[in-house]
Amino acid sequence: MSQINRFKHNKSAQLLALLTAATPVGALAQQDTVLPQVTVEEAAQGTFKVDESANPMFSQPLVNTPKTVQIISKETIQEQGGISLTDALRNTPGITLQLGEGGNTAAGDTFQLRGFSLQNNIFVDGIRDLGAISRDTFNLEQVEVVKGASGSEIGRGASSGFINLISKQAHLGDTNLGSITLGTADQKRATIDMNRQLSETSAFRVNGLVQDSGVDGRNGIDNSGEGLAFSYAGGLGTGTRFNLFTQHIRQNNKPDGGIPTIGLEGFFNANAQARAAARVNPENFYGEANDFEKVDADMVTAKFEHDLSPNTTLRNITRMGKTKMDRVLTGLGALVVDDVALGITPADPSTWTVTRSRQRVDRENTILANQTSVNSTLNLGGLEHDLAAGVELLYEKEANYTHSSTGTTTNANLYNPNPNDPMAQFGGRNGGEAGGEVTTLSAYVFDTIKLNDKFSINGGARIDQYSVDTNNITATTDPVTNVTTFTTTPLEDSDRLFSWSVGAVYKPAENGSIYTAYSTAETPPASSNFQLSGTATNTNNPAFSPQETENIELGTKWELLNKQLNVSAALFRNENDKQVSLDPVTLLPLQFGKTRVQGLEVSAVGQLNRFWQVIGGFAKTSTKQIDQFATNNGNPTDGVRFSPDLTATLWTSYQLDKLTLGGGARYVDEQKRVITTGTNLATQNMPVIPSYWVADAMASYQLTKDVSVRLNIYNLFDEDYIATLNNNGNRASLGEPRSVSVTVSMAF
Repeated sequence: MSQINRFKHNKSAQLLALLTAATPVGALAQQDTVLPQVTVEEAAQGTFKVDESANPMFSQPLVNTPKTVQIISKETIQEQGGISLTDALRNTPGITLQLGEGGNTAAGDTFQLRGFSLQNNIFVDGIRDLGAISRDTFNLEQVEVVKGASGSEIGRGASSGFINLISKQAHLGDTNLGSITLGTADQKRATIDMNRQLSETSAFRVNGLVQDSGVDGRNGIDNSGEGLAFSYAGGLGTGTRFNLFTQHIRQNNKPDGGIPTIGLEGFFNANAQARAAARVNPENFYGEANDFEKVDADMVTAKFEHDLSPNTTLRNITRMGKTKMDRVLTGLGALVVDDVALGITPADPSTWTVTRSRQRVDRENTILANQTSVNSTLNLGGLEHDLAAGVELLYEKEANYTHSSTGTTTNANLYNPNPNDPMAQFGGRNGGEAGGEVTTLSAYVFDTIKLNDKFSINGGARIDQYSVDTNNITATTDPVTNVTTFTTTPLEDSDRLFSWSVGAVYKPAENGSIYTAYSTAETPPASSNFQLSGTATNTNNPAFSPQETENIELGTKWELLNKQLNVSAALFRNENDKQVSLDPVTLLPLQFGKTRVQGLEVSAVGQLNRFWQVIGGFAKTSTKQIDQFATNNGNPTDGVRFSPDLTATLWTSYQLDKLTLGGGARYVDEQKRVITTGTNLATQNMPVIPSYWVADAMASYQLTKDVSVRLNIYNLFDEDYIATLNNNGNRASLGEPRSVSVTVSMAF
């Protein structure tokens, strides 16, 4: 989790004018010296509450949508100083981070929701976003989190939901906003947001960022990058509209392989002296000085909308995108506390070492997408219908290139690592490649039928004709002749996926609803990485059928306090079936395993009064694996790794004239790493991630009509905690210690 710098955009002059114009004349006359200042402050602060999704598949306001949908507004992100998608998602419970397998470190945003990975279920404006990249917030209008099986909305792999990022778009009116952030760990960040109205119906917008900073609590780790986004909109306010928008990201980071877990709470080692040893300095860097991570991400999108009638809109969206990552990272492995031949003895911790490995990631992701959809409100059979239907053609490709390497990687001194130790070095691409491509043709339809003022029914269905081709090339060089030979392993699979959903909504009052819903999703082999496998026990073997997920939900949503506060609660059960498991007797791979996640989720967002805002929630979940056998030892796995039973988050702020004070906390319950029944946890290396609380605080002040300053303090009480743990338990990423940033925001 990277905490680089914090920023906040100021108010727009246009919004201020609209708010002032909307204020009753009588009220202005009665409070001539007070209300204008209050209006300025409310415009600067913005609102946390968003009533409708930007996704056209959700045709109803959130209060009438039979599904758990949480929207994090740009105002919330800005007030908290959030600069990454990870920062933004702290505002919704149930999402955790993943570190990676063994000595490998996961690249980019790697989230988990309700027991399933979200890595390939991140969307930008409704189109799947590929690539190993840590996403920034500089060009985001809002972040939408949809929970529960969502195959009818997004297609394959939607076992537990998806994240949809909504980009900033050009709009009528002129605004110039900018921010500069300075903070601990030499944090430096600047953003700009400029919108120009070109005519009565067109506008152009530019969003940009530049940043260069270290990471609090870590030596040798730094992150720098630039971002630029352009948006042109024509036909605004007319029946035919056109948007052309692009986004370009460049990142140059020093990747972080984490630290050894020795000495941390719960650590175990067979050697008694190692069990009692001190933890390492959390600032230690175990990589090489020349480790690097470079990311280039570009996307171009064209959107056309035409109103066929006052109640019917036709739209088409076309996108081309490519993301490249080139990374060399040094990963950590096992502790070495006893090797007499190397002079390593248990009695002398200064001689202890930790193994390391060199990892090269050279990946390219390409996506081509075209969506055509229609939304219409009409009367059929005496009933009101809100229809959303569309077709999508999607081409996705991933190529992972291999490189030649020379030399060997030495162990690191456990307590005093040297970034200049001898390491294996990578050469150019050697012709090897692990690649795959997916082509999908989809069609979907949703309909909300209003039976009367109290009852409505919502249903949807999606068909995906899905084809995946894996074509791996292995390069082998003879050490004697130095001749390289290439072996090609082609695999392919195709299938037709069908997902559907249905929900019923009852409105006991105009401002509230009670609903029940059922939804499904399908996950075919190689859904997440385009890599089919010929291994009989591998879940990506094309001989296996798609996994099937169903979600049942019972919930209620209310708009309280004169519709200024949204509250919701939902009971859910999410069950994924047809997982590959070994028969405990015959050891044959069969599809009878299940993962079941069920629980309660509660959330609230909005205003308690005109000066007091809040966003928060909690999720109480129970995860269980059923009939999951990896070996014939009679001990199945019964839990889901790194899925806490309880997560909670809260953020609130209060405005006192020109001063706004805010703060919040988030809680993550214990997360299991060891999930095999009958295991003595006392003998396992870091069997769990311990639970933790983290609190943050904020204060902002409106210096002038156009200038404000904000102070953010993160990890206010300097909580020491593990943020992520690798699957072996020998390597961890610690949460960042107390840090501070100051942001100056300007309208000009």
